[in-house]
Amino acid sequence: MAVPPSYSDLGKAAKDIFSKGYGFGVVKLDLKTKSQSGVEFNTSGSSNTDTGKAAGSLETKYKMKDLGLSFNQKWNTDNTLATEVTVEDQLAQGLKVALDTSFVPNTGKKSGKLKTSYKRDFVNLGCDVDFEGPIIHAAGVLGYEGWLAGYQMGFDTAKSKLAQNNFALGYRAGDFQLHTNVNDGTEFGGSIYQKVNDELETAVTLAWTAGSNNTRFGIAAKYKMDKDTSLSAKVNNASLIGVGYTQSLRPGVKVTLSALIDGKNFNAGGHKVGMGFELEA
Repeated sequence: MAVPPSYSDLGKAAKDIFSKGYGFGVVKLDLKTKSQSGVEFNTSGSSNTDTGKAAGSLETKYKMKDLGLSFNQKWNTDNTLATEVTVEDQLAQGLKVALDTSFVPNTGKKSGKLKTSYKRDFVNLGCDVDFEGPIIHAAGVLGYEGWLAGYQMGFDTAKSKLAQNNFALGYRAGDFQLHTNVNDGTEFGGSIYQKVNDELETAVTLAWTAGSNNTRFGIAAKYKMDKDTSLSAKVNNASLIGVGYTQSLRPGVKVTLSALIDGKNFNAGGHKVGMGFELEA
């Protein structure tokens, strides 16, 4: 018996192969530290190589394990302050309740969400209430012997109509995952993930829209050269080729180099490169 993933995590293994290890058009620095009192600090800064625009954020996390409480605050250079307070496994085993708020001092704009989730063997449920609207988001996933079935909906109470109506089916084994989904009855998608061996992971994605003959697909792979080095590559039907190289220079220091090449317009330029540094102490 096992707890199935949340709806947003269905097909996550394939998504990670396509997204992690890349940072096209950005130079980024991430710094993670932890104080003796248990407070975690995550600082991030990035610069867009095309526009030169810089952005940054500072995030703090603190957990009170005895009470099941966690506090999370984040500030970014858009001058938005977000705060989240979470209580887990206190009201009931498997139940998580969180209050997520944000505030923009310059404009005075405020927003908030009440987020709840409940998970146990064979089932994973979630319900969020966005106070701006308000809009109710709900999702549920059932799992049995590797098979997964999920539903996600959004209901706009102001307009009394569904804002989101999604279905998903999938199968998950130790080294293989299959995921299919239908969003709002018009967007169809699917992904396959396979762990070929301890060094090689592969993924394939497919997507199309009702009323269109254009099918979008992509193929990606990640290869671990050794315990400190990995190489990633992906290509899609638009002939966009992405490559990424990740190297752990020492414990707590990681560098990522990536490039995106437009295969259809190779001589015209417009290709993107990126670099990322991760420091952890």
